[in-house]
Amino acid sequence: MNFATRCTVGLAWSALVSFTSFAARAAEDPPANPDPTLASDEAKAVTKAVKQNVKIAVDATKEGAQQVADKARDVAHEVAVATKEGAQEVAATAKRGTEKTKAVLSDSKKDPKPTDKPADP
Repeated sequence: MNFATRCTVGLAWSALVSFTSFAARAAEDPPANPDPTLASDEAKAVTKAVKQNVKIAVDATKEGAQQVADKARDVAHEVAVATKEGAQEVAATAKRGTEKTKAVLSDSKKDPKPTDKPADP
């Protein structure tokens, strides 16, 4: 699991735990005189905390995606360089082979093959 994924999971987990503990506390301790503004303020605070955690998780995910894209670009560049070097080596080998073949053919034209007939005495 990469860093961004761990951050995202950790933040999501902390948001869930925060919300769960708030909901459990709210269910255990109902106020004697329910105050609608207090409940509204608490709901706003929870919403704000969840939004903040989601924003942090999204930012971490974006950062992780950027790191993956950068790494993929670097790997693609390395592959392109290696492919170019390999193609150059193949071309150089083919050129050497062609030169050797030409040398062998030109030597065979210069030196006629001996005949199988023995010379007459």
